[in-house]
Amino acid sequence: MLALLRILGAFALLTLSVQAHAADKLTVYLDWFVNPDHAPLVIAKTQGYFKERGLEVELVAPSDPSAPPRLIAAGQGDIAISYQPQLHVQVSEGLPLTRIGTIAETPLNALVVLKDGPIKSIADLKGKKVGFSVGGFEDALLAAMLKQEGLTLADVELININFALSPSLITGAVDAVIGAFRNFELNQLDIEKRPGLAFYPEENGVPVYDELIFIAKNDRLDDARFRPFMEAVEQATLYLTNHPEEALEQFLKEYPDLNNELNRRAWVDTLPRFAKRPAALDTGRYARFAKFMKEAGLIKTIPPVSDYAIELK
Repeated sequence: MLALLRILGAFALLTLSVQAHAADKLTVYLDWFVNPDHAPLVIAKTQGYFKERGLEVELVAPSDPSAPPRLIAAGQGDIAISYQPQLHVQVSEGLPLTRIGTIAETPLNALVVLKDGPIKSIADLKGKKVGFSVGGFEDALLAAMLKQEGLTLADVELININFALSPSLITGAVDAVIGAFRNFELNQLDIEKRPGLAFYPEENGVPVYDELIFIAKNDRLDDARFRPFMEAVEQATLYLTNHPEEALEQFLKEYPDLNNELNRRAWVDTLPRFAKRPAALDTGRYARFAKFMKEAGLIKTIPPVSDYAIELK
């Protein structure tokens, strides 16, 4: 009997050990393929910040960039990187999602034209062709920026260029593009010897917003792994700030296929955008942007910020 109890006791300890190990694993869906926007996550792994906190974090690049929020809402995966504007829309549509942290705390989106072209101001877009990739939010951004100059969307010709932003500008297929990421498209244009000129939404009638955020399912917000995850991301962001060149070499060692001029330039331009306090929440900023989204007709109601964004305890 004593031997049997010992065997059962050992089995119970083994079971608990396996469960604890499984509980420490976090699956994080990215918003796109790995790129410098994800530097805090990659550095948190290479520097061992996740491991120090007992976390095993798996980064998953989606085949469909629109899938991660739906996967998280369905309980498949723990955390996803998404976008604040999309979060407002998804919550309005009934998806049980909440922002638990921020990775890029300023907009990356911009309205871009060729620097040597005829467009020198937003007012010059009247009667011109503007390319876009994703309808809805990009239209709302453009409309707000045009409004500052007394124009409307009816004053420009919108053309869906898919994601061929830089090529469409270079070939003259369009006169401007909305939805260009200032840390990538501007560098890509410069590398092609066709420098771009950017007009920033937050300087032209659009309330400032978080570009990239961490989201989780509403019924998992008390997950004990989330707070140490955010602490590791914060530590990694500070390391990036203090040791940008060393961090870049670690990043490129992990993803050698990204070792090119575009990603090295994007790295430099992205670093200032990372949230130094990724868990912190500015409720006023979220409330202002929700009002903008409603006025643009992208959401029907404005729920309390606490319904879709929290600061982890």
